[in-house]
Amino acid sequence: MADVITRGGVFAALPAEQRGHLMALAREVSFTSGTRIFDEGGRADRFWILRSGSVALDLHVPGRRAATVEVLGPGELLGWSWFLPPRHWHLGAAAESVVRAHEFDAAEVRALCDRDPVLGMALITAVAGTIADRLMASRTRLLDLYGPNGSGPRL
Repeated sequence: MADVITRGGVFAALPAEQRGHLMALAREVSFTSGTRIFDEGGRADRFWILRSGSVALDLHVPGRRAATVEVLGPGELLGWSWFLPPRHWHLGAAAESVVRAHEFDAAEVRALCDRDPVLGMALITAVAGTIADRLMASRTRLLDLYGPNGSGPRL
């Protein structure tokens, strides 16, 4: 069950014992292609670690179709808004293909983090890294769409 996580996914750096405690809360779920997993602004009460398939993260654009900001794949964390108040989704998400994932109840995970500070700190670090990555992806996407030619990151 934890194979995707230990192969370099977002929780790969968790100590084995803490990873085991977290995975004890996991529930296997699947989504069919095209399924809307959550909408921007909705209540963020769970998160997922993708095992297979892909999920598009999107941003509501008034008067237009939602803009895809990033596409996630196996091993990646889907949803970080559950971790920080006010616990509402900052983006929307839809399955681009059949998705299999481990689902976690956010309240249970936060309670586990309160009981296990080592896990809590490791999870804070993992979620902060995910937030930073998503911010950079959003920034790059916005530059691609709206920035002047040559304004993107230098490689």
